[in-house]
Amino acid sequence: MPHDFHVNFQGELNSLRYYHPTQQPLSGESYGKTMTDPDPQSKATSSDMPPRPEPGTPPDYNILTPAFEKLCDVIARLRSPEGCPWDREQTLESIKPYTLEETYELLEAIDSGNDQHIIEELGDLLLQIILDAQIAADEGRFDLTHIVDRLTKKMIDRHPHVFGNVNAETPDEVRKNWDQIKEQEKQRRSIFDGLPQDLPALARAARVAEKAAKVGYDFPHRDMLFDKLREEIQELADEIYPDGIIPETRATVEAEIIADTEVVDAKSRHRVEGELGDILFVVANIARRWKINPEEALRKSNRKFQQRVEKIEQELEQTGRSIQEASLQEMEKIYQAVKKQEKLNP
Repeated sequence: MPHDFHVNFQGELNSLRYYHPTQQPLSGESYGKTMTDPDPQSKATSSDMPPRPEPGTPPDYNILTPAFEKLCDVIARLRSPEGCPWDREQTLESIKPYTLEETYELLEAIDSGNDQHIIEELGDLLLQIILDAQIAADEGRFDLTHIVDRLTKKMIDRHPHVFGNVNAETPDEVRKNWDQIKEQEKQRRSIFDGLPQDLPALARAARVAEKAAKVGYDFPHRDMLFDKLREEIQELADEIYPDGIIPETRATVEAEIIADTEVVDAKSRHRVEGELGDILFVVANIARRWKINPEEALRKSNRKFQQRVEKIEQELEQTGRSIQEASLQEMEKIYQAVKKQEKLNP
């Protein structure tokens, strides 16, 4: 969101954050209360923590209800004629990029393990939902109550092993029941109906293959995927190299730098792109068969590489130099040292 401000609403709300007068740390029995700790990095000690509630204990509605009401009032006020010009002009379509951005920021916060960051990003994502609902209500389409009612009904209907008489003792049985109920609800013609087109490509590859696997279209043994991967790599080599033979070039920084050349011919480029896509699709399937989320795996590798390069920048900065001034060999030396240190201190 482009604005980050404090509001004074009906003389009660001093910010978009709800402060409960008990000011207890957010954990255990204080679930549903908001911390007033000014330091987002701080963590309460174990001696400060109330006992953890039993799993499945709902929030304290005496605390949650007024807090949620205040939040809804704030969003409604922002959309009112006396509210914020930016919020008033938003539509469900215009707000989409912010929803996606906040989702990824939440993923980063979860990866950080910092509860305060997670609280903030969950709040930002909740804001997107309430704002979407308010926009729809202002347009006379639906409101937040419709969303909550439909979600509640769906969760009850799709968990007959909890709220009905169906038996499901394992997660696999639960998923099977879920898929059957969902299929009955949606009356879809294809196994791929309902799969979002805008999913990240690697994540969608795994989901597409998973859908096909559920009806039996899958390799009988997961090890066969590596044979398929070798096949796809060879098909890529056939497009890239005239003789289809991949040169045996050792990966080292102690070599002459050779400039890359791109595939200029449009038809050749299209074929190379297709073969690269096939390789990535097989890799996503390997991840799926070993119960690994390929999107999450790649995201973590991206972050790991970035952090290592940032370490290179920091090491060079201590010597008064920038990364642009370092040689490839210098950078690789620091990179390998960082990698070694990571293994010593996982």
